[in-house]
Amino acid sequence: MAVNRDRRRQWNFAMTRPLIVIFSAIVLDAVGIGLIFPILPALLEDVTHAGNVAPYIGIMTALYAAVQFVFAPVLGSLSDRIGRRPVLLISLLGAAINYLFLAFAGSLWMLLIGRAIAGLTSANLSVATAYITDISGEDQRARRFGLLNAMFGIGFIVGPVLGGTLGDYWLRLPFIAAAVLNGCNLLIALIMLPEPRTPSRQPINLAALNPLKPLGWLFEVRSLWPIIAVFFLLSATGEAYGTCWALWGGDVFHWNGLWIGLSLGAFGVCQTLAQAFLPGPAVKLLGERAAILTGVAGTCLALTFMAFATEGWIVFAIMPVFALGGLGVPALQAMATRQVDDSRQGQFQGVLASALSLASIVAPLGFSGFYFAVRESWPGAVWLSVVAVYAVAAGMVWRLGRG
Repeated sequence: MAVNRDRRRQWNFAMTRPLIVIFSAIVLDAVGIGLIFPILPALLEDVTHAGNVAPYIGIMTALYAAVQFVFAPVLGSLSDRIGRRPVLLISLLGAAINYLFLAFAGSLWMLLIGRAIAGLTSANLSVATAYITDISGEDQRARRFGLLNAMFGIGFIVGPVLGGTLGDYWLRLPFIAAAVLNGCNLLIALIMLPEPRTPSRQPINLAALNPLKPLGWLFEVRSLWPIIAVFFLLSATGEAYGTCWALWGGDVFHWNGLWIGLSLGAFGVCQTLAQAFLPGPAVKLLGERAAILTGVAGTCLALTFMAFATEGWIVFAIMPVFALGGLGVPALQAMATRQVDDSRQGQFQGVLASALSLASIVAPLGFSGFYFAVRESWPGAVWLSVVAVYAVAAGMVWRLGRG
């Protein structure tokens, strides 16, 4: 028995080291996404010399999401064939090189190329998820996937604050910091990250790499269209913050990079805490439909205050109300799982992932275009456009819940 306990301890320790590397990679992915938000308007103004850079922000955000959408299944399939470790190492190396490239990019086309490469390297989330599945027993996976989501949340909190703080010293400094962090993680992975499984070495099925393939199922099961549409709309609203927050903060409150980063960080903290602690009790007390609608109502109230705000402190004061939005998606996910039987859950989740990815491509272009139109007259109006999208989603949730 003692020998068995020792073996289990050795096995758990061996499994802990790869998890540290994987979780570090996820944190850095999220940091890389978040650090660019506070500095992107100033960086684009510096490169393009344009007075209104909102369309450029939308294009860069959509490009990042589009490349990630296309290459996530490619990297996942490639890791099945050649192994998780080499794909993760190549992704980390690519991320480090890319951030150095962005640090010294002197033109718009170079920034676009760098952002596309960033989307490619961040698509390793699918590989990281597969790695955790490989090294975790069924009884461990839920907890470890929960930690994975927490790591992403931590990175997205740290990223804007780090980007805003460093960007006030030099616009390119956040990229250099991200390159150094990814380089360090690459060295750690080279030493500590083993290959968790034997690669199949089979030829890659190109048809299986089509990111639109999961959506084809929707044409067979039209009853799922309403809930897919709700997921799409709620995901689209989330893109407004990354696209317009920094521009709006600078235009209305004259925030520098630090304050933009702090506000985004505060938003991330409140959302993370709300998603961690509120959905379970809220669903038990209110039910899934009412919990979703409560989250939407809280977010819409906060957005309305933001639309008319003239002082920066108001944004921080309404953050607890804003955090109620954290109720919505977990409750919707619980409702969604009952739309299909257990044999089709994987297929259904793939459809949801594709729909969310498409929203991440389309929404930044729409919100940035709207902000371009209202920036001179009323920048805060962009938040009312988000409220309008939420209102459509809320009507669909009401009908879905009653059905």
